[in-house]
Amino acid sequence: MKPKNYSRYLTGLIAAMALSAISGFAQTNEPPEPKWESSAAVGLTITRGNTDTEIVTGSLLTSKIEKENEYRFGIDGVYGKSDHVKNTETLHGFGQYNHLFTERAYGYLRLDALHDAIADVEYRITFSPGVGYYFIKNETTRLSGEIGPGFIYEKQGDDTTGYVILRLAEKFEHKFNDRAKLWQSLEILPQIDKFKNTLFIGEIGVEASLAGNFSLRTYLQDTYDTEPAPGRKKNDLKLVAAIAYKF
Repeated sequence: MKPKNYSRYLTGLIAAMALSAISGFAQTNEPPEPKWESSAAVGLTITRGNTDTEIVTGSLLTSKIEKENEYRFGIDGVYGKSDHVKNTETLHGFGQYNHLFTERAYGYLRLDALHDAIADVEYRITFSPGVGYYFIKNETTRLSGEIGPGFIYEKQGDDTTGYVILRLAEKFEHKFNDRAKLWQSLEILPQIDKFKNTLFIGEIGVEASLAGNFSLRTYLQDTYDTEPAPGRKKNDLKLVAAIAYKF
């Protein structure tokens, strides 16, 4: 090969290698595509002796956070007996979609469905659109507030009713590190034309990693209904401990 041609060949080879390196660098520095993060949890409590008790809890949660859209879906249930008599039976599901207008402000759509045999709630379906705002939003901590109108359709006791509500909600989550986190939420759902009929729904919990993808999840749920079904108490409190698996 002539020196002149060899020089051109070498220059072209160096340029090609440089372009390849730049292209590879750009590709490796692109943010990863958001993925669904899911977990399933199961808890079991059995006592024998003066009282025979069996309580089974289960839940499935999944979420995806994109730059402009956030998705969260979940289902959970509890079933239990004491001395062979059913003392708890609940099934709850929810879905929420958030669309961010700015880094912190967003609009949302939320749907909840509940069955609680012991509270004599055959079904309660809650739909609410609204707006929300992240007061704190970083890699370790999130605090948001939401407000919007809503509608509840339910069969409680022998009555089937539907009514308009106002939904006020607050959510907090803090990650201490990669292995432990704390969360808390509160919803207040008053009937627009009858404020003495109000639902308060709260939850607080902690989760700590065990081995691999397993973790221990413990949380307290409280539902306070100012107008429960006849013969039922206003307050329902549940303490749940479960083993969760992330996938």
